[in-house]
Amino acid sequence: MTSTLLPKDIHGCPYLFLAPMEGVGDASFRKAMASVGGMDEAVTEFISVPCNAHVQSLSKVYNAQELNPIPLAAQIMGSDPELMAAMAIELVKRGAPRIDINCGCPSNTVTGRGAGSSLLKDPRFIYEVAKTVVEAVPIPVTIKMRSGYEDTSLFQENVLAAEASGVRFITLHPRTKIEGYTPPARWDLIAQAKELVKIPIIGNGDIVKVQDALHVFSYTKCDALMIGRGAIINPFIFLQIKAHFAQKTHEISWEMIEKYLRYYFAALPEKMVEKTRVNKLKQLIGFLCKSHPSWTEQRQTLLSTQSREGSDYLNTIISVLQHNF
Repeated sequence: MTSTLLPKDIHGCPYLFLAPMEGVGDASFRKAMASVGGMDEAVTEFISVPCNAHVQSLSKVYNAQELNPIPLAAQIMGSDPELMAAMAIELVKRGAPRIDINCGCPSNTVTGRGAGSSLLKDPRFIYEVAKTVVEAVPIPVTIKMRSGYEDTSLFQENVLAAEASGVRFITLHPRTKIEGYTPPARWDLIAQAKELVKIPIIGNGDIVKVQDALHVFSYTKCDALMIGRGAIINPFIFLQIKAHFAQKTHEISWEMIEKYLRYYFAALPEKMVEKTRVNKLKQLIGFLCKSHPSWTEQRQTLLSTQSREGSDYLNTIISVLQHNF
């Protein structure tokens, strides 16, 4: 199973996923990351399945060919097992290679509806939702989960419930809902999960540098890695990890950075208003500036720069970053 779903490359580098991220990890970001290369698979932001969902309509946001030839799994989030299964069926019709169940979103709006991290309050509920989806579709079903809701008291029970449901692997973000994104991630819990179950465990959380990835692999013995915010900070991290396993170095040139930024901007929806284009660029640059010491010093200046046109703001970003590269 591991070799089929999570194949290592010819140099022994484990399978690398781009994480689903609500907001910043949208189609434009995924396309820009695909233009850079290095990742083996991506996952959509969650597709919400509310209690009154019309799944045929909601499923239309998914495009299986978005990153072709890179596979794009579809993540779904909800609390009604039958509706979740119905959505999974629609996504299979639309070509999804894998369905991922969100058991990790910490948003109070989401958890207030009993979805996302709320499923971690009761292992039986995780089992019921996941098993219903698994039995409804012929493609692999997986789970992305946190280590708990308020604490980790149900951690083992939740991991075992996920395995018992029939999912093919578990991606673990080792923080509780309450912890949000507060560092550090509990990598020791990834190691615990690996010892608990026979299905593959995907490590996730606080992976920004190649050294982080190597430490997670060696410390936890996880089967693959999923990187989210680390890829927004360093969009070349997947290439760097693969270069390490190939016993090479991957030097980042200014031309690569400019190409990435321009590709991201070009991938923004045509109908997006200019103010939103500027704000999306600010969101991206707020992360990217953390990857370079001299850029960090310019971060607040760039974020406070006022511009009416997205293209003008893009040129400002490029000018400032290139000058400080």
